[in-house]
Amino acid sequence: MEDLFKKLISHSKEYGFIFQSSEIYDGLSAVYDYGQYGAALKNNIRDYWWKAMTQLNEEVVGIDSAIFMHPMVWKASGHVDAFNDPLIDNKDSKKRYRADVLIEEHIEKMQQKINKEVEKARKRFGDAFDEKQFCETNPRVLKYSEKIKDVTEKMVDYLDNNKLDDLKILIEEEGIVCPISGSRNWTDVRQFNLMFDTKLGSLAEGSNTIYLRPETAQGIFVNYLNVQKTGRMKLPFGIAQTGKAFRNEIVARQFIFRMREFEQMEMQYFVKPGTEKEWFELWRERRMNWHNSFGFDANKFRWHKHDKLAHYANAAYDIEFEFPFGFKELEGIHSRTDFDLKQHQEFSGKKLQFFDLEAGESYVPYVVETSIGLDRTFLMILTAAYCEETVGNEERVVLKIPAPIAPIKAAIMPLVKKDGLPEIAREIINELKFDLTCQYDEKDSIGRRYRRQDAIGTPFCITVDHQTIEDKTVTIRYRDSMEQERIPIEKVSKIVREKADIRNLLKKL
Repeated sequence: MEDLFKKLISHSKEYGFIFQSSEIYDGLSAVYDYGQYGAALKNNIRDYWWKAMTQLNEEVVGIDSAIFMHPMVWKASGHVDAFNDPLIDNKDSKKRYRADVLIEEHIEKMQQKINKEVEKARKRFGDAFDEKQFCETNPRVLKYSEKIKDVTEKMVDYLDNNKLDDLKILIEEEGIVCPISGSRNWTDVRQFNLMFDTKLGSLAEGSNTIYLRPETAQGIFVNYLNVQKTGRMKLPFGIAQTGKAFRNEIVARQFIFRMREFEQMEMQYFVKPGTEKEWFELWRERRMNWHNSFGFDANKFRWHKHDKLAHYANAAYDIEFEFPFGFKELEGIHSRTDFDLKQHQEFSGKKLQFFDLEAGESYVPYVVETSIGLDRTFLMILTAAYCEETVGNEERVVLKIPAPIAPIKAAIMPLVKKDGLPEIAREIINELKFDLTCQYDEKDSIGRRYRRQDAIGTPFCITVDHQTIEDKTVTIRYRDSMEQERIPIEKVSKIVREKADIRNLLKKL
């Protein structure tokens, strides 16, 4: 898996998906630029999410709020006082870690030991194996389960009550070592605020310190009333938004999985108090369906229930994906109660309530949130789509990206650069380019061109040859199967547009 991760990073740079930011100046840590194919794929993912939210759900609308916001927004939301991570350093490796992540990874290792015991028993007992009974009676499994429960409860207690000394003691008692040095020579745990602050002219209040937003959600909450009134929205309704967010992460590693500048796709769904659990479960189902619509292995996704709830939530689940470095959070679905709107109502002095005509009363709506990282989704698709195959006597690397979100939908290739073939290829592109992103490719042998298009995930290659001049047919080659089919030129547009239509994904939802 580590080898796969290195290949993904190398492939991303070699084929124009992702570059290190400011690379000619030796780069900037945990900041990346998206290249020509990366930007196209990222835009297609964002577009699919946006349509799934705002086009398929008539009660969900979209906004685009500013990155800079009034400093009181972050005071009200709790970010100024409580947006901290517990930081710990290893004195030998000089590496910095999140204390809670070290403990969670330790817990995951114990869970993996349980899984191994279960798999060994499954092989031993075959069809007669009762997993539930085994987990409730096997001494080793019981020992690990009890340990997981104990460590988890302690961690949650220490984090909730800011017991940083106890957090360090827990790390030491569990024998958690630095992944780099292998030593247990830890510093004390201390809190680290993740917000970037900057200066903005001269504010009327006399303070010129503002923050780069650490999330996009607050831009939705402070615009709740504007959208509700101007859109004449009735509960339940949602507000969706995509945009950049910024966090001064303690541990910004694992390529684009954890960055200091990243993009979120969030939707806040406003509901009547008392109905939030019902809507929470509905949106859990909808969001998992969205991920499964790509057609990747469903076993690569799983649910993770939060043991430690955020201060604003009464329920929270993560959709996790098996990245090359293990199962990690891809999207969070949270029942945020009425915390955010009440906080902004108190700090701003403005009523952020909804008048329910049927009930004849006003109340602050509850909120169900879906929050997904666009960069993490990009990495998920790259991971799931990357494939190495043997074709004849050679290897090919192919990105089996679903056609509707592929960066390039079709490559048009004249077999040779003469005899009028390039002109016919250009005519085909001129027909397709109004609906689809296409690429003209005439360099190298046709085999090399196929491999190049495979590597960037192009689902269709159209080859123009001398037979095209005779009977106006071309060869269409399908990326995943490598099958080739002879079709009339006039059918090219219809076939490619139908197979690359985003509606093919939307209809699965």
